[in-house]
This record gives sequence, structure tokens and C-alpha cells, in this order.
Amino acid sequence: MFPIKMSKWKKVLSAIMTAVAGGAAIFAVRKKYGTAEKKSSAYQAEAQVHKQGIYERYIKRPQDFCCALAAIIVLSPVMAITALLVRIKLGTPILFKQERPGLNGKVFTLYKFRTMTDEKDSEGNLLPDEVRLTSFGKLLRSTSLDELPELFNILNGDMSVVGPRPLLVKYLPLYNEHQARRHEVRPGFTGYAQVHGRNAISWEEKFDLDVEYVDHVTFLGDWRIIFQTVRTVLKREGISSETAATMEEFKGNA
Repeated sequence: MFPIKMSKWKKVLSAIMTAVAGGAAIFAVRKKYGTAEKKSSAYQAEAQVHKQGIYERYIKRPQDFCCALAAIIVLSPVMAITALLVRIKLGTPILFKQERPGLNGKVFTLYKFRTMTDEKDSEGNLLPDEVRLTSFGKLLRSTSLDELPELFNILNGDMSVVGPRPLLVKYLPLYNEHQARRHEVRPGFTGYAQVHGRNAISWEEKFDLDVEYVDHVTFLGDWRIIFQTVRTVLKREGISSETAATMEEFKGNA
């Protein structure tokens, strides 16, 4: 056998170690993510882009603006009287402001008329909703008068007339992939879930209805929901759940 210099042995050993390390890395990646084909398909599923039709792309936003502006003009006396009553019965501030996630999870400031007092316990914590929600507040909620300031959110482009209702920011990390799809469209003043149970249905049912709407945004569908909302409000259906003054807190998926 011909003698091999030490420098060549070092190169051979180095190549072997590199191959072993590379094989181990590939094994670890495949064990965690599966094959390249599976990983690619998983990424494609996660990266699904919401496809907008002609109505959603070109008509829905101008329609929202015109509807909100017309509603503000027509309902301005009602809003003025409601604001005065809130000032008398609940004090200031008249408006309730809270950050909510909108289109693609972008956070905006939501406006409503106040329906609750600011009563706190001895440690300075707000009392439960059912304690702070007054009879006047219940009336505002049952008639949806507390929602009227959201018309300005629609004018600003943060919301739409119809879409999934804007929920709390703290819920964002709790959604699964399916539920997070509700943020592929602007949140709505009313929505598909609001005319099919409102707060009387479970979170899972509500999210399923939200995603169903996201996949079927149409002109006729939106106007059907708007007219159904009028009927729901007049009948005062689904205002609260069976176990809470409004709706139980969403705590994620089991």
C-alpha cells in the first residue's frame, strides 16, 4: 500500500464528519417537518391568500362608505339623544373606546356608546360585566344603539357594514389556523354570525360562520344579512349567552 500523508487523512476525516453531520441534520429536519414535498404543501396551505371577487374588490368599500355616511346623517338625531342619555345616566366618558383587530389583524380603535358603569372592588379591579351592566345599558345593547358610533369606523375604513364582528386583541394568539381566517376581511357592523344566533351560539359555531362568510362575500349575501339584522334587532334575539351578561370569554381551543 502506498503511504498517505497526514494532511490527506485530515481531509478525509473532515469530509466524513461533514457528511455525517449533514445526514443528521437532514434526518432531524425530516423528523420535525416531514419530507420536502409535505413541508411545501403545508406552507402553501398556511399561505392561502383570500381571493376577492369583483364585488369585494371594487364595490364593497365604496358601498360601505356611502351607507355609513347616509346612516350617520339620518340617525344623527338618534345618536345625539343617545349620547345625552348616556351622559345623564352613566356619566363620562360617553364613548367606550377599545383596541380591536381588523383586516389582517391590524389593530384599530373601536367606538361604542358606553353601556356599563366603572364600578370597582376594594382592590381597584372592575366588577364583573353583569354587575356593571345597567338596565339602561341592557336597553342600548338589545336595540344595538350602542353600536352606532361604529359607523365612523366604517367611514374611516377600519370596518365594513357586513363582516365578522371585531373581537378582542388578546384573542389573536388563541385562534387556530381556521379561526384566524376571519381576519381576511374587514370586521363588520353586523355579520353572518350575528343573524344566526349572535351571542347565543358557541365560539366554535360563531367562528365557523365567520369563515363561511369570508369564503362567500357577495352583493346579495351582504344585503340579505343587512335585512336579517333589522329583523334580529327588532326581535332582540341572541343578545346574551345562557351563562353571561354578554358572551363568555374565549379561552382558546381545547
